[in-house]
Amino acid sequence: MEYTYNIIDSDAASNLQLQHYLEGYGDFTCVGEAKNADDGLNAILKFSPDIVFVNLNDKAFSYFSMVKELHQYVQDIPVLIGISKSKEYAYEAIKNNFFDYWLLPYNEFDIRKTILRLKKQMPKEATSQTICLKSYKDFHYLDTDEILYLKADNNATDFIMKDGRVISAFKTLKTFEKQLPDNFVRVHQSYILNINYVSRINYGKSICALKTDNTQLPFSKSYRANIDGLKRNLSKNTISTLN
Repeated sequence: MEYTYNIIDSDAASNLQLQHYLEGYGDFTCVGEAKNADDGLNAILKFSPDIVFVNLNDKAFSYFSMVKELHQYVQDIPVLIGISKSKEYAYEAIKNNFFDYWLLPYNEFDIRKTILRLKKQMPKEATSQTICLKSYKDFHYLDTDEILYLKADNNATDFIMKDGRVISAFKTLKTFEKQLPDNFVRVHQSYILNINYVSRINYGKSICALKTDNTQLPFSKSYRANIDGLKRNLSKNTISTLN
């Protein structure tokens, strides 16, 4: 479900700021960074990212040459997004099939529109994932499809599994919140649910019930937006009987 990306930018501050914005979406992972066209080409060939962000202010035409050269080595060109302080290179970016062009300083609204358009045009297929719980020299691998929910336990987190096992990890719930696939939703300070196992949402009692054993877990007002999103998600392929 994740989109991988490279950043080609000689400005370290701009690079970090972009990564900060993308972290907010939870499904974007930086796999390579470069400061010039040669290193950028090498990083693209090495990591095969889905998206490449290019700051065009520093020797823009060397980056356009890099894009043309890229066609010699790969069949599927990554999504290219140009970044610049002015519109000076916008026409050339369009000629080189850039997906979008952002003006600095970064505008959060522009980023959000691009990300949503990208996800709509190139959705990632959901795949079964494995999460690794590491503790010293112990590595515990869990199939995320088998996780019912996560529960906070002081500074640890309990993974409640479909087969009844409870597996503890010595990290906070927040640590796992952005690492899990999109079908996991935070509904309470102490709970993250796998939406694939939710059978009921009761707004009056502020609870979610699970399919397996009708376990009822609370949700809180601070996560009401997540609950509303969960309800919309579950309703997409549901036959409604409401009057």
